[in-house]
Amino acid sequence: MAMQVGKKFSWVIKDFSSLQCAFCYSDSILIGDCKWRLRAYPKGYKVDYFSLYLEVADSESLPYGWKKCVKFRLSIVKQVSPVYSVLEETHVWFDEKATGWGRSSMIPLTKLHDEKEGLLVNGDLVIVAEVDVLEVIGTLDGSEESKESCRPVKKSKHGGGEESIDLLKEAHLGKETMDVNGFKVLVSQVESVRRIFEMHPDIAVEFRAKNQHLRNACMSFLLSLMETLCVSLQELSNEDLVEADVALTYVRDAGFKVDWLEKKLEIVKEKKEKEKCSLVRLEEMKDSLLKLKQQCSDLDALVEKEEAELSAIRAPLSFDDVL
Repeated sequence: MAMQVGKKFSWVIKDFSSLQCAFCYSDSILIGDCKWRLRAYPKGYKVDYFSLYLEVADSESLPYGWKKCVKFRLSIVKQVSPVYSVLEETHVWFDEKATGWGRSSMIPLTKLHDEKEGLLVNGDLVIVAEVDVLEVIGTLDGSEESKESCRPVKKSKHGGGEESIDLLKEAHLGKETMDVNGFKVLVSQVESVRRIFEMHPDIAVEFRAKNQHLRNACMSFLLSLMETLCVSLQELSNEDLVEADVALTYVRDAGFKVDWLEKKLEIVKEKKEKEKCSLVRLEEMKDSLLKLKQQCSDLDALVEKEEAELSAIRAPLSFDDVL
């Protein structure tokens, strides 16, 4: 049984504890222009882990050459509290040869069945999937560029049928690119680049490079510069700021309009200088405080000594002393 709210749907697997099947499916849910479903391996796929995958349920009905970049999250709900105890979130391309993606080692079976974890309640397991389709490619023109962007993913035999395994590894994911305003960027960078163009729509109006490799390199340089400015001041060295200046000159000379970024860099430089002054003052105050503490300690010793002498002076004479 599956229930849907917008891009999110839940799947309640009834009597999960007693399931004997190799794998099972959720209902198909329409999100975007196609249907999605979950596939679960209650006893794991060749491992002692619960295995879970997201799949395009109606892939055979999609046009030739289809390809979708999807950001999705798979969650196993901890039913004893309103939080997800197990999460899997990633960007990935789905296409004709890679119709599913998931994790064979989602959670150890021993942990899943542990009553203290609160994942199984009355034998039922609750899974939530959130699917956000970022980019859709329909029919490809058969060009070399299109073939390169639609890389095949190997398939394997799962439980007697042809099933998708962990379809894309980290290294492979790192090579997937998308076009954003004429710049090919990594999938993990898409959201950042889109936000740059939303906030600064004229940033590339004077950009001169036509070669795609140079365009990609310049955009990567710009993103690296922005990431540098986001580093905490404690980790940011003066050498980093010098290199940031060089990088800013490079992207500006390439044609990017980055006056706004130059101002941000100046702000970071000022904060770094203030941090330096603050550290000097802090050290001075610590030294003064240490000296004051030592003086207080010495004064405490003098007070104790004086109190002891005063106590001796005030001591009354005994009868024997008077005799």
